[in-house]
Amino acid sequence: MFEKEYDVIVVGGGHAGAEATAAAANMGSKTLLVTMNLQTIGQMSCNPAMGGIAKGQIVREIDALGGYSGIITDKSAIQFKMLNKSKGPAMWSPRAQNDRMRFAEEWRIALESTPKADFYQEMVSGLLVEKDKVVGVRTSLGIDIRAKAVVLTNGTFLNGLIHIGEKQFGGGRAGEKAATGITEQLVDFGFDSGRMKTGTPPRVDGRSLDYSKMIPQPGDENPDKFSYLKTPILDKQRECHMTHTSALVHDLLREGFDRSPMFNGRIQSIGPRYCPSIEDKINRFAEKDSHQIFVEPEGWHTVEVYVNGFSTSLPEDVQYKALKSVKGFENVKFFRPGYAIEYDYFPPTQLKHTLETKLINNLYFAGQINGTTGYEEAASQGLMAGINAHLKINEKESFILKRDEAYIGVLIDDLITKGTEEPYRMFTSRAEYRTLLRQDNADLRLTPKSFKLGLATKERMKFMEEKQEKSDKFVEFFRKTSFVPDEINPILESVSSSMVKQSDKLFKVFSRPKVTMDHMLSLKSVSEFVKENEFNTEVLEQTEIQVKYSGYIEKEKNNADKLHRLENVKIPENFDYSKLKSLSYEAREKLETIRPVTISQASRISGVSPSDVSVLLVFLGR
Repeated sequence: MFEKEYDVIVVGGGHAGAEATAAAANMGSKTLLVTMNLQTIGQMSCNPAMGGIAKGQIVREIDALGGYSGIITDKSAIQFKMLNKSKGPAMWSPRAQNDRMRFAEEWRIALESTPKADFYQEMVSGLLVEKDKVVGVRTSLGIDIRAKAVVLTNGTFLNGLIHIGEKQFGGGRAGEKAATGITEQLVDFGFDSGRMKTGTPPRVDGRSLDYSKMIPQPGDENPDKFSYLKTPILDKQRECHMTHTSALVHDLLREGFDRSPMFNGRIQSIGPRYCPSIEDKINRFAEKDSHQIFVEPEGWHTVEVYVNGFSTSLPEDVQYKALKSVKGFENVKFFRPGYAIEYDYFPPTQLKHTLETKLINNLYFAGQINGTTGYEEAASQGLMAGINAHLKINEKESFILKRDEAYIGVLIDDLITKGTEEPYRMFTSRAEYRTLLRQDNADLRLTPKSFKLGLATKERMKFMEEKQEKSDKFVEFFRKTSFVPDEINPILESVSSSMVKQSDKLFKVFSRPKVTMDHMLSLKSVSEFVKENEFNTEVLEQTEIQVKYSGYIEKEKNNADKLHRLENVKIPENFDYSKLKSLSYEAREKLETIRPVTISQASRISGVSPSDVSVLLVFLGR
């Protein structure tokens, strides 16, 4: 069946696997996606949404790099919101509700339209390894398929165990069996593995809910989208709704705590801190007698509803009894109960920045196998693993994003350098250069890099260059154009800002906090310049940010430049840390384990102090 050797084999068809397949194939590698069920490629296993705080920035970055997630999201969206608009632009985060069935369908269509991508439905039970190098995979039917590189994106399937109350059964997600064999083999090769857990809420019949008792949660009045390409913008949207739990609901849930696998000790692995189960919330925040519940439709034409905020592994009868006491859910009908799932992962400090494993050459890990949680985090890792697998087998320089270049760079550096003992989720607070890493400029930051790789198309590059040129031109207009007090003072007075007595440049007055682009557009000289140059809303937004935050942006660029000096100080590959007696014992142990590539990476390792970094610098002649 498989006489020829593939360039890249991708194991698993979730968000990481789908992006890895697309990236490797689009760059020219003959790629095979092997998954247990071809009907669930790109499946939204949990909530039917993409983006959110920091996650939206990641989706924009994937899109700018030539990935598919942004395009698929736009094609299957049912609602769009820009979160955190009341804060500065570094915090703005796009989020879309999606049609679950259409999302998976669009992924399948996109991958089947990718010429160098092949597909095979079966479980991979092991790897083929020769002399510390992966050379293919073995399936559960005993078929050997050879490849130059392998990307593992097993999600929650590695020895997956599903819990509903006191019941437990093997599975990678509801209705699908677990994957076995790979963990045991990797441990034999010397890898460390661990267990994590995650959970999902009940799915219910929307026809059984009383929405009149809930608070409507509409999308944005003028919805945006994710992709920088010409994907569709929503002209109609589906409403979500919000309701709340109560003290009664909490009491009913507590009745089942003794039968909860989390509380009776059957589940000992760690779950996602920032997406806790409802029983975990009740336990951790005992002083609160109410928690928000978001009622999210699963698509345009289905009555299935996702009960966001009610993730649980309690017995199904307890789930049902408690949910019936939530306002609007009095007559609720279940499609399926919530459940928790435990699965194997591999601490990501065992990887290089390319996501290639340190122990086995040409083997890459991406997604939840690395201890992350979330579609967006998984998809970005899949994209980077797919890119680097292609580059490695073609003997080209690896592709690594720095912390000041992308949230994806922050994510991977955090995983590789610090590791994680709980499911890792991206937040804006994790990025020290978040003013540079905004959702609005991901194309300007990353499209040129992707185009150079041969992944971003000429069309993408053209859109990016036009946006850059027009934004630069508009910023320069504000720097050069003067105003007279009479035309600007009425605007300043309307926003309670001190008025001016003499002419100055528009840039200076536009930099004031309460003065907006709408105010500027009320000036004849500005509106005529916009009309003459046919600036779109993207250019207007980019210009406003560049003018109003120029000081902050410049400061962060300077800080990043200082960091780069340490990035340029390389540590020899087989450096013997035992020679440096001045290093603390903890630092020596951590440095030996993680083997940082640069002084900058060494400085970010937990347990390595500034004095340890100084010792390294002195020894390296710096």
